[in-house]
Amino acid sequence: MMESGVDFDHGTKKWNPRMAPYISAKRKGIHITNLTRTVRFLSEACDFVFDAASRGKPFKWLKNKAADLVVSAAIRARCHYVNKKWLGGMLTNWSTTETRLHKFRDLRGEQKMGKLNRLPKRDAAMLKRKLLTLQTYLGGIKYLTGLSDIVIIVDQQKEYTALRECVIFGIPTICLIDTNCDLDLADISIPINDDVIASIRLILNKLVSAICEGRSSYIRSH
Repeated sequence: MMESGVDFDHGTKKWNPRMAPYISAKRKGIHITNLTRTVRFLSEACDFVFDAASRGKPFKWLKNKAADLVVSAAIRARCHYVNKKWLGGMLTNWSTTETRLHKFRDLRGEQKMGKLNRLPKRDAAMLKRKLLTLQTYLGGIKYLTGLSDIVIIVDQQKEYTALRECVIFGIPTICLIDTNCDLDLADISIPINDDVIASIRLILNKLVSAICEGRSSYIRSH
């Protein structure tokens, strides 16, 4: 974890006092995360996702920072994901989201069958732009048929809206948090340096492994 830079966090002037129990030291104006706590909560998170995956529960990954890493992790774990801007109301206004998903799937089907190319150029161009927008924001959840049972969030601050929507519906959340975040907002918070790609990759790989092992257990039991 030290090699991946998990322990180096934000400057001491930019932090959330609630994170004090998870900071082991200050060095040259930088907070150092207590890796013992990180290991503990990572282990708890891995156990949690393993148990959920072993019962066939669906997951959703959120991201902005390190979006490509989240896509890769979600695909390996066979999970849904959002790697662009979270559309406010995606959960709290699920009926609208569901309508958009149906439209998205219909348009994709029409495009694959070549129907869009048979339309007048203006109409075809309009529908292709709409399809591109839907792909950008909903591409990672195109097969989602209901609310996820667990949501994993990489960037708590940027994804605060998504986190609050999960809280409203009682959806368990796992957050990768830096020293400027609030550990009390998520069900399981894993303290790391969320500004370093290697740090995020390390944690995501551990979670993916736990989910994949849980899914294998689920398949064997069915």
